[in-house]
Amino acid sequence: MCTTCGCGTKHIHMDGDILYHHEYAETVGGHSHHMHASGINESRRVRIEQAILAKNNHFAQHNRHYLAQQGIFMVNLVSSPGSGKTTILIETIKALQNEIPIAVIEGDQQTDQDAMRIRATGVPAVQINTGKGCHLDAHMVGHAMEKLDLQSNSLLFVENVGNLVCPAAFDLGEAHKVVIFSVTEGEDKPLKYPDMFHAADVMLLNKCDLLPYLSFDVSCAIDFARRINPVLQVIQISATQGSGLQQWIDWIKSGHQQLLRS
Repeated sequence: MCTTCGCGTKHIHMDGDILYHHEYAETVGGHSHHMHASGINESRRVRIEQAILAKNNHFAQHNRHYLAQQGIFMVNLVSSPGSGKTTILIETIKALQNEIPIAVIEGDQQTDQDAMRIRATGVPAVQINTGKGCHLDAHMVGHAMEKLDLQSNSLLFVENVGNLVCPAAFDLGEAHKVVIFSVTEGEDKPLKYPDMFHAADVMLLNKCDLLPYLSFDVSCAIDFARRINPVLQVIQISATQGSGLQQWIDWIKSGHQQLLRS
């Protein structure tokens, strides 16, 4: 949780096309606490964590209510750095942008390089830079949604900061968390980072085109993931070669249609 990693509540300002979030002290019970482990006893740490998550969940419910009213299907893409999130997102946009309106919220500590890659497809994207922060939260996403001209009955993808720890705990108001796990990372990732795989509804096992050159055991990796989350849906893909992408696209379309029927 963020009381140990250094993230706190953020002050927000806009500079051009980028939303910046700057850390300040979190106020809990009338006292100001910077989000660091040193000097905070365990009971106080738990209270701070509970207060942070309760505040986040309030904003998440507001986001979820708005998205449901507008028929917007939001997917939160989470992974470690280098898993291929942005490449998967670009290929997904290419497959769907002529059928369904799409917008993207990009999360990174610094730069807007990924947002520029998304905008090159013709899809609107807002960049959130978290500075020292290691995840997006629902308040940040709500502000980013305000900057986008979101269309009713559309898709909204959130590409979270590359991190398999804190994003697991923060509801953004999304319909689903989708964890991307590449075959270059090692089969035991789900066991090392169980909260993320437990929170996700779908696991995209990416870079499968590299399997002939690696000693990665696919069945073992899937078994580890389903020990954590027995109902986790697994789709094996290669974003660069296109294998498995149609199954992923079909899953998105199905989720979007279910939302519109509800």
